[in-house]
Amino acid sequence: MTAEEARIWRVVVQDTVPLRGRALPQAEAEAAPAVPLPSPAPPAPTRPTPPRPPPPVHRPTQPDLSHGTTPGLDRRSGERLKRGQLEIDGRLDLHGMTQEAAHGALLAFVGRAFDAGRRCLLVITGKGNRDGTGVLRAVVPRWLNQSPLRERIIGFSYAQARHGGEGALYVLVRRRRQ
Repeated sequence: MTAEEARIWRVVVQDTVPLRGRALPQAEAEAAPAVPLPSPAPPAPTRPTPPRPPPPVHRPTQPDLSHGTTPGLDRRSGERLKRGQLEIDGRLDLHGMTQEAAHGALLAFVGRAFDAGRRCLLVITGKGNRDGTGVLRAVVPRWLNQSPLRERIIGFSYAQARHGGEGALYVLVRRRRQ
């Protein structure tokens, strides 16, 4: 240890008091020359500071989607989606499922398609009863507008008659960014 390091160490430990029943080692006490030190100011009482919450993540808000709207997609591709001219990369039939089961199936299906790089999906909801008031037909578009699905899709549109008409949806999935 250099003389300067010894001086710094003495400054650090100058206010220490040995444990009860113990004494300072003689060698250290004798070897330590008197060094004039400034008198320390009494320490201010400190309270533990609570951890700060992480800063909020700013995500740009995305507009709600409705049938046939594809913000952020060129017009030609949007038209091809509506006309059923894009190759269908996956199908999901929700017929006969409860809302809870259908929601879970839709989340998993879109998630797998997103991860695999599939783009155009066909989600079959069914038309519901005779007046066309199916529960799944009504809630699937709402689910597609909610997180985490909204962040993974570009748009959706009613399917053409050959794919189920208003009882099915074409869903266009975003490309995964590397």
